Amino acid sequence: MITIKQVSKLLDIAPKTIRYYEDIGLLSPVNRGDNGYRYFMPENIEELRLIKGARMAGFSIEESKELMGLFKDSTRKSKDVKALTLEKTAQLRKKIMVLNDMLITLENLSASCLGDEKSDCAILDGLSKN
Repeated sequence: MITIKQVSKLLDIAPKTIRYYEDIGLLSPVNRGDNGYRYFMPENIEELRLIKGARMAGFSIEESKELMGLFKDSTRKSKDVKALTLEKTAQLRKKIMVLNDMLITLENLSASCLGDEKSDCAILDGLSKN
């Protein structure tokens, strides 16, 4: 068993975030000592590793809860995990396309701007037309 401070250092997750994950039920309840301190078992650390990986991969809290449910389910089917992952992949591809469009718009606007001392601004003109 290790403390929240040790887990925080080990996994590079802020203690406040770890407490939040427990409070919302994403992380299984952690053992507490008579002093009220949290003491983490290996299975808690395993869950936190999954949560961190899921969050870093772009999964939302709700999606992470779904993944955690699958992680804990010994009767899970890998096709269910794959389906969730493919859905996230499609969402990310769509987001990348939107971000690329935004980038192109800003690059085009910047290219049309003289960037001189005059008050006329092609960027502001271009943004106000959308």
